[in-house]
Amino acid sequence: MHRIVRKEMVAPNTAMFQVEAPWIARKAQPGQFIIVRLDEAGERIPLSLSGWDTVAGTLRLIVQAIGYTTKKMVALNEGDYILDVAGPLGAHTHLPPDGTLVVIGGGYGAGAVLPNAREAKSGGRRVLGIIGARSKELVLMEEDMRAVCDEAYVTTDDGSYGIKGVVTDALKIILDREPVGAILAVGPVPMMRAVSEMTRPLKIPTLVSLNAIMVDGTGMCGGCRVMVGGETKFACFDGPDFDGHVVDYDMLVRRQKMYKPQEALALEHGCKVDEQIRAQR
Repeated sequence: MHRIVRKEMVAPNTAMFQVEAPWIARKAQPGQFIIVRLDEAGERIPLSLSGWDTVAGTLRLIVQAIGYTTKKMVALNEGDYILDVAGPLGAHTHLPPDGTLVVIGGGYGAGAVLPNAREAKSGGRRVLGIIGARSKELVLMEEDMRAVCDEAYVTTDDGSYGIKGVVTDALKIILDREPVGAILAVGPVPMMRAVSEMTRPLKIPTLVSLNAIMVDGTGMCGGCRVMVGGETKFACFDGPDFDGHVVDYDMLVRRQKMYKPQEALALEHGCKVDEQIRAQR
């Protein structure tokens, strides 16, 4: 059992959790993730690590309420418990060692890029950050990003905050101004694809985090297989970070949509069951 020691709503339907998991906190590295199961009847879902505290023995998670399990998790409060937290899983991100690093977080990805930004900055590297969101109220982790970057940009689709546009608009400003050694982009597939398309002709090493469907998180089930450079890879074991210039994004999108009908049914049925349970109390 893993106790939630802190919860903060950081945007509509999005919560930041500090969860007790001392063994994982001691071993975690940038780029890795965990898999949680809320209760005995729950599904296993992967969550990126936004940070960890080795002294307090806690993990920081950013959870956006989208499906049944994430909605159920966002409804939890400080003092509640999560049944299972497995990890750390995945590989430590291996970024090219030289030059300016640009980290780009779209939506929930703003939290996921922070550990790499922090590690690079502590090693003396110049780090620039970009956060993308649809509107001002959905901007995540801006203060944290500014704390670990030399400069940070915010873009919003509607122009309600920062630069009006998308993350590639801010990236163009940087690329027009100075050379960049590497880029890490985490977020929705269209965003990661757009970043990769922009950097490919410039031959700038670009890593993206593939949010494929996962079950066990150790490469056993094969559910998270993706195509990278014409080869089959497992996002949970070989990744989750891969060379964005050779990812088969079309396959990734198709696989993400495979269980949409089942996910919709699970959300509808699960919410009805929860309502019935609350009514009986």
